[in-house]
Amino acid sequence: MKNIRLTVEGAIGRITLARPEKKNALDRATADELAEALFALSESAVKVVAIDGEGPDFCTGADLAALEEMLDAPRQQHLDDAKALGHVFHTIRRMEKPVVALVKGRAYAGGAGLASACDIVLAHEEARFAYPEVTIGFVPAMVMTMLRRSVGEKQAFDLVSTGRILSADEAKAIGLVSRVFAAREFDGLSKAVLEQLAKQSRTAMAATKSLFYKLDNLGFLDGISAGIVANADARATSDFREGVKRFTSRTKET
Repeated sequence: MKNIRLTVEGAIGRITLARPEKKNALDRATADELAEALFALSESAVKVVAIDGEGPDFCTGADLAALEEMLDAPRQQHLDDAKALGHVFHTIRRMEKPVVALVKGRAYAGGAGLASACDIVLAHEEARFAYPEVTIGFVPAMVMTMLRRSVGEKQAFDLVSTGRILSADEAKAIGLVSRVFAAREFDGLSKAVLEQLAKQSRTAMAATKSLFYKLDNLGFLDGISAGIVANADARATSDFREGVKRFTSRTKET
């Protein structure tokens, strides 16, 4: 792969955007490689996936130079190009494993969308987030799907209509970021989160993620009903049986 780097350390898979000279901007080739790497990790033995960026920035969005070269291309080519990034977002959502964004520097436009498409966003204290598409006559089209699910409607429209830049703490305050870590602690604490996720039951994590996003499309009563089924199914797994026995044995010893 040319534009990303894929590494595996034990139960943790890591996808690194490796275009620092382009501020890790997303073009068609990078989107295709991202999707390929995500699929490979979804089929592998790893239990958690991290996405980060090489250099000072996480990702500053679409590669505008690449888009400029396509300005006069047929509409179908533009649709196919957009679909490639949409496929990345969809792949992250339907994976059974948790996907964690490790954000340093700027996460702008499609880069902010990539971060918010992940299940957890861990931000360096100096990270910045923005959706500045409207400032160049563009539309934050696909990324609004994740943004509206992460923050309130008024906050979301404020961000996409003004393109204003959020600090890491501001992003956390409105729900765009899960946790913010100090610069000197970011690498260590981020790794600790990944290791904690990697220790969880594979079957329980898959069922939890699946139900979590399924609830997007369900009303309250249907959500409870789906939860009843997931609850009963979880009780039949070997991980649950062993976990209950470990817990009760400790309780008996005390």
